[in-house]
Amino acid sequence: MNISKVIVIAEAGVNHNGSMELAKEMIIKAKEAGADIVKFQTAVPELVMTRSAGKAEYQVKLTGDQESQLEMCKRIHLPIDSYKELKSYAKKAGIEFLSSPFDLVSIDVLEEIGLATFKIPSGEITNLTYLEKIGRLGKRVIMSVGMATLGEIEAAVTVLERCGTKRENIIVLHCNTQYPTPYEDVNLNAMLTIRDALKVRVGYSDHTPGIEIPIAAVTMGACVIEKHFTLDRNMEGPDHKASLEPQELSAMVQAIRHVESALGDGIKRPSQSEQPNISIARKSIVAARAIRKGELFTTENLIVKRPGNGISPMRWYEVLGQIALKDFEEDELIKI
Repeated sequence: MNISKVIVIAEAGVNHNGSMELAKEMIIKAKEAGADIVKFQTAVPELVMTRSAGKAEYQVKLTGDQESQLEMCKRIHLPIDSYKELKSYAKKAGIEFLSSPFDLVSIDVLEEIGLATFKIPSGEITNLTYLEKIGRLGKRVIMSVGMATLGEIEAAVTVLERCGTKRENIIVLHCNTQYPTPYEDVNLNAMLTIRDALKVRVGYSDHTPGIEIPIAAVTMGACVIEKHFTLDRNMEGPDHKASLEPQELSAMVQAIRHVESALGDGIKRPSQSEQPNISIARKSIVAARAIRKGELFTTENLIVKRPGNGISPMRWYEVLGQIALKDFEEDELIKI
């Protein structure tokens, strides 16, 4: 994973609705949009939730309460043996494949197919044995921390590190798990708190409507942006309404690249593109009227005008009182 630029993760999640055909189409759309990574969710639903586990409020609103969370997840998740094929398909498409495991078996499956990076979803950061298992892999880790306190994040990072994952290989994504997230609940400044307190690289996993908040996160130093996308926001399913459609994902990626390029290296100096403007926009010391050789330069016979390729006006007092070594016509650049 190249971290010299902002990494954009297109979160397909379960927006394929359990269809391998749609999952493959999402890989192509993520690549076309310019994302660096396309990410799915890997789970054995029976190992993730009990039969009585309830749905989130937004899930009930979007999918009803006729089926349990377990029944819904069994319906919209891909079979556990699908991910090797998806990873191969993504490789051929030219985009990195990633998937979040939601249980211990899924960690094994993703390790077996050769994932170089493991993505920990927000709900697992208090799952000790899960964290230990990923930590022992010694891979790069991206961890979302929605719903967490700073202390819980620190504890999770400590577990990963204790089990063999180097802190420099951990990226923490600030996140809010409400779909969609109210703008007033985003708290982007918390991303900086995490960075400064835990000395880790940070990013942002977004569930707000639109694309402006991820772009703002980039201006604040996010090195990874994750955003849900869907082929059609009107499809049935729990996450489609809070997802971008392909053209919106493309607009977000383009905007991030523009902002990333505009941030620069922080050194204040004339840019290459504005160098020609220096002599045009700045001014020089010039003759206010004709000046004869031997005259003293005074405030009466000197003036400051464009262009700026002569003596800088910052040397005004150095020039005053000197003797003209030649004749100068009105508006001629002064030389000393």
